[in-house]
Parts: sequence; structure tokens; C-alpha cells
Amino acid sequence: MTVRVLIADDQELVRAGLRVLLDTQPDIEVVAEAADGAEAIALARRLRPDVCLLDIRMPGTDGLEATRAIAGPDVAEPIPVVVITTFDLDEYVYAALRAGARGFLLKDAGPAMLAEAVHAAARGDALIAPNVTVRLLEAFAGAEPASGPKSTGSAGVIGPPGSGSARPVEPLTAREREVLAAVARGLGNTEVAGELHISLSTVKTHIASLMTKLGARNRVELAIWAIGEGRGRRD
Repeated sequence: MTVRVLIADDQELVRAGLRVLLDTQPDIEVVAEAADGAEAIALARRLRPDVCLLDIRMPGTDGLEATRAIAGPDVAEPIPVVVITTFDLDEYVYAALRAGARGFLLKDAGPAMLAEAVHAAARGDALIAPNVTVRLLEAFAGAEPASGPKSTGSAGVIGPPGSGSARPVEPLTAREREVLAAVARGLGNTEVAGELHISLSTVKTHIASLMTKLGARNRVELAIWAIGEGRGRRD
């Protein structure tokens, strides 16, 4: 199955580079490019791509606004969004994830990581660039960023880490806490399975249970919650 992708970035060279990287993948097709958030929203609504790859900082309607419009909690038929950023703009990333993004990548991500993020978003999962996962989430473990976009608090029941995040509707099991801690370190399902010596299907079952208990929409929110609560401490 071919994953149809929309790319949005205000820099033509960046868009061209991303297209080249994605075009090397036999099961990914770039169906449109946008130079700003407003154009991305219009194209996304008209073409209904499987995944939108959005730069977070664009003129006019930026990537954060576009993410809310395309994938936010109030959207009837959301389209998966992966945000592209540079680490010196990390204050925007947390707000983008709260706005509905399925994950984020650095702009220097290679073709393998880019393709993995696109496929993860398309299947309803989420991917954060592993080399910055812990550093980024820990940067926001105390509170919302002091500068940059602010969360509206409407993206789900999990609030900003350290500011009244939701308690589980049921206590977490010991194994669920182990899985949660692994997710908070940026491990994928296969890596979690290998580390904990359990099957891949068991990992998926635990993650589904964690999402239900914590009211999380994806593993990104699980990681944010875990960091804010001390990486899955005991209830």
C-alpha cells in the first residue's frame, strides 16, 4: 500500500530535498507541496493525503496552526501530521504535539528515519527522533515553555507535564510501568519487546492499555506523561 504524503515548508530547497528522500521509497508518494500553512490546510482538505509532513515555522499560518486545523482534537476526520523542526526551535515542538502531531523529526533526518516516521503516522503510531526524545521531553517536564506557542489544554485529558497531568483511571501494572518507562526513552515496539523479553503483540497490548488508562491518543502523549510523572513511577 502506497502512503500519500503532503510536504509543507516555506523553503523550496527543503521541500525539494524531502521529496527526493521520500521518492526513494517504493511505497511512499509525494502528492503535493505547500509553501505555507494555509496552503497546506487547503491541499490537505482537498487531497486527503495519508500523512502531512509540516515545517513548524512558516510565514502566515505556521505549522502549529496548520497541525491544529488538520489533526487537532476538534477535527472530524483528522489527517496524521509529522512535524519537522530544528532542535533550536524545540520550544515549539511540545505545543505541536499537544495540537495533534503524531511526532517530529529533525530536518537532517536521513531517508530511513523519514520513511519510518511517515509509515508510523500512517498506521496510527507516532515517532519522535530518538536522538532528542529524552532531552526534549525532559526540557518540558516541569512546565509549558516560557516562550513560543502555548497549549490550549484542549488536545486531550493529559495536561502539560508537572501541571496537573491526569491520573490513571486504573492503577498501572508493574509490566505497564516497565513498558511506559521504555516508551519514555524513545524505544519502538520491537526494542521494548527485546528489552523486556516479551512478544511484540504483548507490547502492543500493554501500550493500548496504557493509552486507555491515561487517556492518551498516542505514544507521544504516553512519553510526555511518563517524563512528567518521573518516568512511570509506582502509583
